[in-house]
Amino acid sequence: MGSNQDWKHSVMVCAPITTQQSVSVEQIANDMYQAKAEDADIVEVRLDCITNFHPPKWEGGLYEGDENMQLEALQLAVELGADFIEVQLKAASCLPTLVEHKRNHNSHGKIIVSCYVDGIIPPQEELLQLVELMQGTEADIIKLVTHAADITEIIKIFSLFPYCQVPLIAYSVGERGLISQLLSQKFGGFFVYESLAGNPIPGLPSLDNIQEAYKLEHVKADTKVFGLISKPISHSKGPILHNPPFRHINYNGIYVPMFVDDLKEFFNTYPCPDFSGFIVGIPYKEEILRFCDEVHPLAQSIGAVNTIIRRARHGKLVGYNTHCEAAITAIEDALIEHGCNDGGASLGSPLAGRLFVLVGAGGAGIALAFGSKSRGALLVIFDINFDRAKSLACAVFGEAQPFKELVNFQPEKEAILANATPVGMLPNTDRIPVAERLVFDAVYRLRRTRLLKEADAAGAITVGGVEMFLRQAIGQFNLFTSLEAPEEFMREIVLSKF
Repeated sequence: MGSNQDWKHSVMVCAPITTQQSVSVEQIANDMYQAKAEDADIVEVRLDCITNFHPPKWEGGLYEGDENMQLEALQLAVELGADFIEVQLKAASCLPTLVEHKRNHNSHGKIIVSCYVDGIIPPQEELLQLVELMQGTEADIIKLVTHAADITEIIKIFSLFPYCQVPLIAYSVGERGLISQLLSQKFGGFFVYESLAGNPIPGLPSLDNIQEAYKLEHVKADTKVFGLISKPISHSKGPILHNPPFRHINYNGIYVPMFVDDLKEFFNTYPCPDFSGFIVGIPYKEEILRFCDEVHPLAQSIGAVNTIIRRARHGKLVGYNTHCEAAITAIEDALIEHGCNDGGASLGSPLAGRLFVLVGAGGAGIALAFGSKSRGALLVIFDINFDRAKSLACAVFGEAQPFKELVNFQPEKEAILANATPVGMLPNTDRIPVAERLVFDAVYRLRRTRLLKEADAAGAITVGGVEMFLRQAIGQFNLFTSLEAPEEFMREIVLSKF
């Protein structure tokens, strides 16, 4: 067994070949070849997944059977040159025999003693006792697997690593446990488990994501952590947009999705400077204001925060809204590019004095309303909830109209139409009510929505949500790093991946 530092310079990526049904040896072999093609360092083959093999049933096992059968299989693994042989803690009585078998065959394989904790993760003291018990077996490596009910429980796992005298594999399964994999290298973990393409496992990032987005071999103990606070997190495209630019400018940071159930508990649990900033997603953009020590005036007026940085000196959380400037500057630049700045040039913005027709008064709509108002635009707001439209119109000194009137609305020729609803089209309309000048669509999951296609056909200037998404990410990058974002590099990512 090596010193506590010998294994902390690199991370090994392990692809578990696991299923809830037995599979053939041929299928396992195919999965192993796939894992190799996807650049996994090692694969984990569970004996209880092999057709017609019946080891004893312990924690997480699928079958019951003769314990001698398991020992014989592990001895065979030693003879065949397996790099790692895992034995569950409850079966540790077989270790002396297995170690002797290793010695007789001059095997260099490492023995892992593992424990799977069902239910609620126990208190820290109990986990430390469990680690001590596993270390007492004189295993080469120990492994602890839990199932976190809340992301705040993961801190218990991270705090185990300094106490281990042998390499520790420790993680929590499920979406709430994702950061236990992605940040394992930072805290001293030995393996990171990833899923094969086409066989997703909840809580495990895919191998292609690890290679393309995260590059965990670059993560160190002093790496700064930036996270998406959201619920759910499976939709997030942030890792592929933020992590490669970090590496591109040699910035020591990693961006990870964080499934958060309770904001208060989350911030109480992760107060350290290593957690340096956050992007705020659904459903927390309004609620999170009360957890910020300071809020930028624009975000305060909008009533929503989508980006938080933690001040290094005193740890205060400062909230910003990058949606607003991202959307408004995208619209302004498109107007300027098409020579539509005559009326507003003297006022500093091509939106000045221009009618701004806004569809949707939710989070994105509020940001667009305050942003366009700050540029001197005149607002007319439509929303399916007329009271919400009236409330927003009152806040920006605009006008509210019933949503059903949108199809008949006849604005002036130079007006702007901005869609801030999630549908990417205007329901029950056969024409674009504002097609003479510019149409903006905040939807970014499709590069060209139906609304934008119809606006193009009508001869309007069009601006898509992907451009807004890119610009807000650039703003977030600048806030996170206090450096200039590599804009063209990030644009290339967006154009190729979104």
